[in-house]
Amino acid sequence: MAKAAKVPAQDPFTFAVIKSALDTIVDDMAYTVMRTARSSIVRDVLDYSCTLCDAEGLILAQAKTVALHLGAVPDAIAAMLAKFGNDLAPGDVIIFNDPYNGGMHLPDIFMFKPIFLGGQLQGHAVVIAHHCDVGGRVPGSNAADSTEIYQEGLRIPPLKLYSKGAANETLPRLIRQNVRLPDLVIGDLEAQLATCSIGEREFCRLLERYGAAESRGYFTRLIDYGETLTRKAISAWPDGTYRFTDYIDGDGLVDQRIPIVCAITVAGDHLTVDFTDSSTQVKGAINSTLSFVKSATYLTIRCALDQDVPNNAGVYRCITVTAPKGSILNPEIPAAVAARALTGYRVVDVVMGALAQIVPQRVVAAGEGGNTVIAFGGRDAETREPFILVDMINGAWGARADKDGIEGVTNPSQNMSNMPVETLEDRFPILVEEYGFRQDSCGAGKYRGGLGLVRQYRLLAPGAMMQIRADRHDHRPYGLFGGGSAAPSRNALNPDDRLEVLPSKVTREITAGVVLRHEQAAGGGYGDPLARDPKAVLADVLDEKISADFASTQFGVVVDAAHMAIDDAATGKLRRDKAAARSGD
Repeated sequence: MAKAAKVPAQDPFTFAVIKSALDTIVDDMAYTVMRTARSSIVRDVLDYSCTLCDAEGLILAQAKTVALHLGAVPDAIAAMLAKFGNDLAPGDVIIFNDPYNGGMHLPDIFMFKPIFLGGQLQGHAVVIAHHCDVGGRVPGSNAADSTEIYQEGLRIPPLKLYSKGAANETLPRLIRQNVRLPDLVIGDLEAQLATCSIGEREFCRLLERYGAAESRGYFTRLIDYGETLTRKAISAWPDGTYRFTDYIDGDGLVDQRIPIVCAITVAGDHLTVDFTDSSTQVKGAINSTLSFVKSATYLTIRCALDQDVPNNAGVYRCITVTAPKGSILNPEIPAAVAARALTGYRVVDVVMGALAQIVPQRVVAAGEGGNTVIAFGGRDAETREPFILVDMINGAWGARADKDGIEGVTNPSQNMSNMPVETLEDRFPILVEEYGFRQDSCGAGKYRGGLGLVRQYRLLAPGAMMQIRADRHDHRPYGLFGGGSAAPSRNALNPDDRLEVLPSKVTREITAGVVLRHEQAAGGGYGDPLARDPKAVLADVLDEKISADFASTQFGVVVDAAHMAIDDAATGKLRRDKAAARSGD
């Protein structure tokens, strides 16, 4: 781009253009990862994130990628700058994944590329990707039943992958030697590197067009703008402290419910979110680093703000997040953290539950509890090549104040995708025997929750290590304001033969022909089920999302056999049977 004349300070049109340019750059970065990544979990499931930061490490813009990653960037970049802040140069690239030094869990590898222009540090391009394997005791490095960080894989402190443009040959060799699928892992690192270079190039073009000093002024204003809009919204909320408690089924080792407790204090234009009464850290790998807890909290509060609030560091200035050291939300080393995402999803649920008491029209009932992770690792029967499938099943939203929950989509905290069956079967020795909606799983309400999903797998390889990381088996997704809870999750081996019901978290060896069926929890309802439009109930019956019996017992709407085939719900003869509905509760 040709360099333009110096712009007037704080010109509103230039401000809008620069804001949109930053948003475009990070989204272009996201598309680059998608186009260049090697592994299915990054390329197809979309478990990655991109962002741009200023020279001090403050987030300027976030791509429309995994929201749960990005709120952890402030702690991550602080760790990187603490190590290399006085030793950064053009051409440097830093990676790390250490949960106890700015990271989240070992499969998520952070990559930072400092951006220089005119010999001065101007910003940072950041890409986080969930790698298909980083070693450890189980394929995929994501088991819920590991008991210390040392079992979970290769732990990388902040290290330079490139120094002044020169490759560090030792680090990739060390990574290759310690992972099960080195070509995919290195390929995804190369995709991250290419993406950081795209971010660097476009960020420098922006600086060259408007001038580095002028651009920095607009960056500061953009962050301040995010803070101003956030404080304006919070100042309209009623002061006070609002509490909510939810539970995790267990840690995969001990079958005992684990409380996650949130207290949001609204004081003027600032929020304090305290998790003091939550569980102490547990033996299993569902402990969550504080950086991840902050991220889950930030994004949930952001969901309650207006759409035009920019996703940048200004939002974080308005929110203080605390959790006691040694708790499940701020564990001490060597606690295992590989399955920490599950706990992050419950943080989202409890923060949303507390927000429901503050801004009830801006929240949703509980969804499926976060994605379910189903993993199979073994060797192909013919080629003897290793394979690792990490399938993340994204299911259902809870109902909203004016709309039903959505089904078959990512949890609001993720922005991820369900892997297509055709892709899964083409790349892995696994047959998907069923994939669809789970009838009658939604929470009833004036607006019903989204339906859960069913995914059934048959192993075609001689054997494999199977891992399940699920939840909401014992503690169903909650409804709001009279809405019903959704159906719980369910895992079973060989459902049509030698049925074996499994707990929500499992790691075990299986053999060829074994069938795993996962029935995901669904979304909770919002409002009184008896206030639901009978035509909407009939439409769900005709679509086979709910049964006639469910319509009667949950909504008090009787649909007789003569009307099951009516295409136009408006002509259906419907009547309410409130007694039946109440007994159905």
